[in-house]
Parts: sequence; structure tokens; C-alpha cells
Amino acid sequence: MDDEEQRMLIMRKAFQMFDTQKTGFIETIKISTILNTMGQLFDEGELQDLIEEEDPENTGRVNFDGFANIASNFLQEEEDAEAMQQELKEAFRLYDREGNGYITTSTLKEILAALDDKLSNEDLDGIITEIDTDGSGTVDFDEFMEMMTGE
Repeated sequence: MDDEEQRMLIMRKAFQMFDTQKTGFIETIKISTILNTMGQLFDEGELQDLIEEEDPENTGRVNFDGFANIASNFLQEEEDAEAMQQELKEAFRLYDREGNGYITTSTLKEILAALDDKLSNEDLDGIITEIDTDGSGTVDFDEFMEMMTGE
């Protein structure tokens, strides 16, 4: 899989995670949260301009293609995969204070809520359900890694 395919896969997973109703659309106000979740830096003004281009009717939602057009402006070239994994491991360790190899879904919910105060409890529950695939109430490093990278 080349870098472009990898980026599309990551964007699709991120989009699906926030399309909690499975409508094929996400609210434009959630795009900054998605970019934050993906660890992407972006300029708020530039983001708003791109959203206006993709949502000229100002409906407040975009489909995957619109989201991909917006997000691809901010996605950085893939770093060395090992360096990326190391950074994610360090981020995970910050929240896994006891060092037991997982964080609770309630902790993850707090992290996501802090990233975006516009997410409703329903949105957060939908995201947690997508991430905690085994329903354990915890997110291990592999699940966290998959959420962050789409791998």
C-alpha cells in the first residue's frame, strides 16, 4: 500500500468514527476534532475557508469526499513509521498512568471531549463503541494505535 492509499484509509477510518449515525456525512464543526485526533496541525482560518469551499450552501455537513479534500490539505507527509509509533506510545503512556497497558474508555472519552467540546455524549459513545471493538471497557495500545493511524 503506498502513502496515498494509506492516507485515504486513515481519513476514511477517522470519517467513519465521527459519522456515528452512518449517514455518509459528518458535521463540519467536527472536522477540527478529527484533525486533532489524527495529530494534525492546522490553521483555523484556513480550515474555515476550506470548509466553505466544500460546503458552499452552508449545510453544516460534508460527505467523505469533501472531508478528504479538506483534510488532505493538512495531512503531513508520513513520518518514519517507527518514529510515529514511538510518539503514539508516549502519548498513550501519558494516560496509562498505572502502566497496565490500557486506558479506560471513560478516560478516552474525557480526552476526546477535551479535544472537542462540541461532541455530545451520544457522539462520544458512538466513537467509543467504534474503538473498543471487544467491548472490554478499556482501550489497549493496539486499539489506540488503530484509532490514531487506521492500521
